[in-house]
Amino acid sequence: MNTPGSERFSRSAGAKTPILVADDEQDVLDLIQRNLDLAGFHVFRALDGPEAIACARGHKPALIVLDVMLPGMSGTEVCRALKGDPATADIPILMLSARSQEVDRIVGLELGAEDYVTKPFSPRELVLRIGLILRRNRTPDANADVVSIGEITLDRMRHQVTVKGKSIVLTPTEYRLLSLLMDRNGRVQSRENLLSDVWGYDVSVDTRTVDIHVRRLREKLGRSARHLETVRGYGYRLFESKT
Repeated sequence: MNTPGSERFSRSAGAKTPILVADDEQDVLDLIQRNLDLAGFHVFRALDGPEAIACARGHKPALIVLDVMLPGMSGTEVCRALKGDPATADIPILMLSARSQEVDRIVGLELGAEDYVTKPFSPRELVLRIGLILRRNRTPDANADVVSIGEITLDRMRHQVTVKGKSIVLTPTEYRLLSLLMDRNGRVQSRENLLSDVWGYDVSVDTRTVDIHVRRLREKLGRSARHLETVRGYGYRLFESKT
């Protein structure tokens, strides 16, 4: 006999794109599921943090809508656990919360979340953002299969990034950001251009989103982050460092 929790995510997704929605408010779950159902997605539901992790690991959804204020484990703890697990690290996460303070948005993005939406939200906007994240993660890259700058090598056929021959784990956004900067070797990219070309957003989105992801990327590149230069007041460029 299934437990109530297992019944919530025991269905087969079939041909529909599976989305996990984790929120402890039943009315919010119902609202999101109704709109995602109408958009042609298959929705798995979780009411607390541990259940969200179990569903993510068991069903590997295409995307997770994750509320920050979850019982059992907070959404940020769930995000940290999933992004720290190679089996689930590449699942994009959209954080959802009633909190509107900047610190909460920054924490979610620093942990590897793709996007952040505050309550109350427009269901139509939420569905559009989910669709945008999924489309940009599926868009094939027409550039060279393998590109290198210094000790950094990006292999698109294997979807792998190595530094001095050692593989590093990047989130989908970090991978796209590095890929674009490597393809535009030496050319300065404004924050606004990066938001448009990597995230697909217009300039109304806070450009600090770019800064947070660049900081995370630098941490993962280690000493090779010297190739990633900040152009103060404008943006970033990746170049062949001589040091």
